Amino acid sequence: MPPVHAVDNSRGVQAGDNNIQHNYTTVTHAPLPAIESVPAVPSLSRIPLDTALFVGRSDELDQLDEVLNESGRATVVAVHGLGGAGKSTLAARFAHQHAGRFGFRWWITADSPTAIDTGLAELAETLQPATRELPVEQRSALGVRWLATHEDWLLVLDNVTSPQDVAGLLGRVRTGTVVITSRQRSGWRAVETVPLDVLTDDEAVRLLARIVRSEWPEADLTGADQLCGELGCLPLAVEQAGAYLAQTRTSPAAYLDLLARFPVRMFTATAEGGDAQRTMARVWHVTLDHLTDTPAAGQVLRQLAWYAPDGIPRNLLAGVVEEPELSEALGRLAAYSMITLTADTVAVHRVVQAVTRTPDPADPHRQPADIATARDSTATLLASTIDGLDPLTPADWPAYRTVLPHARALLERTTPDTDTTQTSFLLNELGRYLAGQGDVGTAIGYDTRACDSFQRLNGPDHPDTLSSLNNLAAAYDSAGELAQAIPLYKATLIDSERVLGPDHPITRTIRSNLDRARST
Repeated sequence: MPPVHAVDNSRGVQAGDNNIQHNYTTVTHAPLPAIESVPAVPSLSRIPLDTALFVGRSDELDQLDEVLNESGRATVVAVHGLGGAGKSTLAARFAHQHAGRFGFRWWITADSPTAIDTGLAELAETLQPATRELPVEQRSALGVRWLATHEDWLLVLDNVTSPQDVAGLLGRVRTGTVVITSRQRSGWRAVETVPLDVLTDDEAVRLLARIVRSEWPEADLTGADQLCGELGCLPLAVEQAGAYLAQTRTSPAAYLDLLARFPVRMFTATAEGGDAQRTMARVWHVTLDHLTDTPAAGQVLRQLAWYAPDGIPRNLLAGVVEEPELSEALGRLAAYSMITLTADTVAVHRVVQAVTRTPDPADPHRQPADIATARDSTATLLASTIDGLDPLTPADWPAYRTVLPHARALLERTTPDTDTTQTSFLLNELGRYLAGQGDVGTAIGYDTRACDSFQRLNGPDHPDTLSSLNNLAAAYDSAGELAQAIPLYKATLIDSERVLGPDHPITRTIRSNLDRARST
């Protein structure tokens, strides 16, 4: 069989006596369509359908309109906020409200440079079908050229990941209106911004009611306000809950119970036909994927998930990671709207916290061991803040007041079987503080849990266990429940004398408390 030779179709090859003649041919393409001459055709606009479920946001719509009316040249505005806050819905509502103001409206899912190029290429193809056979890069360039040579258009760049992804496009387009939605709140140089927060309480309840009653008109929505409050009035969370209620004929109270008992399932639940990517669990997973180049960001967010959602002092995070990694992690989380950051405090949406502290072995950002580590280190940080202080000394009370709301949040979200010695110390000290402040009911609860945890961890004869039993008896004593206090003092005194001796400080304290209680 003769050898097989490769053929180069770009040239002709002729073999002669010791010479080769190359005949090159030039391939020509038809000239690119004159995209500049293509008029805007309103009927070809592409904007997501408006929704009758839209509620509120009148101030934000007015602000968006005001910003876009101020400039006489190309106008660009970035709507930024937490994932699930309703940025895309707001942009779509604006585009529909002002349809008559623009000769052409176009929507691009802009979560990557490739997606932006694809959207621009589709714009060019829609306006000039003759470009269909061109490569995406050429069609994208034609889309930019059309925008640059026309006016009275609206371009929505939805879910932009980074300002750098659209900088080139914005630098080449000098006419028209661009509305950007993004979780990035910073880096928008020379671009007006409109922050988007959660709904008000009333708006959230109205949204839930519209979603549920669109499919279940006779639904009893008693407890809708409590449900929306637990969801932090976040539109995505309210929509997800409303769709679930309507499909399963579930009450708000029953949904709250399911959320408490089966958080992993409820955070990912979608109604029939729903978008699995638009759930509470998934929407922030994508954001954290973007932050993997700042490893401490996930660690810090898991830590923040155990505090109260608002007013977290930054100094309570000292020791989570070292500086400057801590400040850099906080800065990046704030840039992606995952937290709200001031010079002194941090705030996190309660649903972000709930999802973050819910273990899911399938999610690299929510590994059970990592979440447990964050829980235990939170207890350690809070305990160390009041270690060495006296809950009965007024000069030390500010430290206790700082720790208390965040300790309450931690203790409400954990069970006694996960308590560490640091958690038990925290319970013990806060029980003493609260008893001194007159909140003896909470003090008794904390002291009881501390006693049980110290006994489980250290045994019944450990000094910490004996001390916590004395504190519990003292809390009953403060509440006037001497029938509970005196027997507990007596039993604890016997154990303390046996284990520590009659002259040990803990033994003397218990004896003194017992004598005073008997004389009351």
